Amino acid sequence: MAQHYYPGRMILDGVGLELFSKEGLRAIDYATMDVLQNPGIQVSDAEARQIFKDAGCEVDEKTQIVKIPQYVVRRALMSAPSRFVLYGRDKKNTLTQEHGGKVHWTCFGTGIKMCKYLGNGQYQTVDSTDKDLADTAKIVDWAENIDYYSLAVSARDWAGKGKEDVHEMYTSIMNTTKHFHHIDPVGENVEYYFDMAKAYYGGNEQEARKKPLFSMLVCPTSPLELSHNACQVIIKGARNNIPTNVLSMAMSGGSAPIFLAGTLVTHNAEVLAGIVLSQITCPGAPVWYGSSTTTFDVKRGTAPVGSPELSMISAAVAKLGQFYGLPTYVAGI
Repeated sequence: MAQHYYPGRMILDGVGLELFSKEGLRAIDYATMDVLQNPGIQVSDAEARQIFKDAGCEVDEKTQIVKIPQYVVRRALMSAPSRFVLYGRDKKNTLTQEHGGKVHWTCFGTGIKMCKYLGNGQYQTVDSTDKDLADTAKIVDWAENIDYYSLAVSARDWAGKGKEDVHEMYTSIMNTTKHFHHIDPVGENVEYYFDMAKAYYGGNEQEARKKPLFSMLVCPTSPLELSHNACQVIIKGARNNIPTNVLSMAMSGGSAPIFLAGTLVTHNAEVLAGIVLSQITCPGAPVWYGSSTTTFDVKRGTAPVGSPELSMISAAVAKLGQFYGLPTYVAGI
């Protein structure tokens, strides 16, 4: 019987979870390939549609539907790296994201409120500010158990004043020496993010590309759409060698089939479409296979991120990421 090894095996010897057989994973994969070809993916960005068309995909400009052949997907997965490095301003905080490698931890958001303690068990909820963002970055910089900083709260005091996301990038990298994961990037502003990274390296663009201080997270729109913003973040991330996390937030029973197996197929198609776009833009561009997919509470009209279904989906997505040989990022509870 084959012996399998996982991170942490020496501590939890004999403990493991196998959600799928190889046949089960192949069934999800084949179903996904069918979805990518029929009905396909809606791509709401003209530049991205042209990139898909040049790569051999069928594109309907009227409906903005792109049908991605299986061979294009397989070729993209072959070029997507199984390992890349996330650099911090302090060398000791640099880490490797690797298929089958060590598990890393980050905070997650992006919150828009802060809870202020007033004393005597009393609290006040207020909008988060640039100072709150700086404070959360400093806390993560101190916390040894958090490997890199993801945008935790938004700088609401910059909302409406222009380029809130750019200020959030600046505040974050100024207040942590760890790698920064921008989870609210705006496609039209990616160049500004990259200019900050270049400035850190004294204007050396080659060094900024080789040692990225930040990465980005982008979500397809469920079901089965890559929005204009998502496409631009993926394209510009690939061109500048910025690690990009293609993370679906499908909701089972809402924006995805109510059965979890069907949700996995929808999720898989959305993430793979983003990864394909990254790889046909620049083969070898660093990407994560990401998930914050959960279930939809039809009674309350909410997406409970703390539900048992999220844990099941995250575990299943981790196996899909392993199946494709990609660094994988999943939500936890």
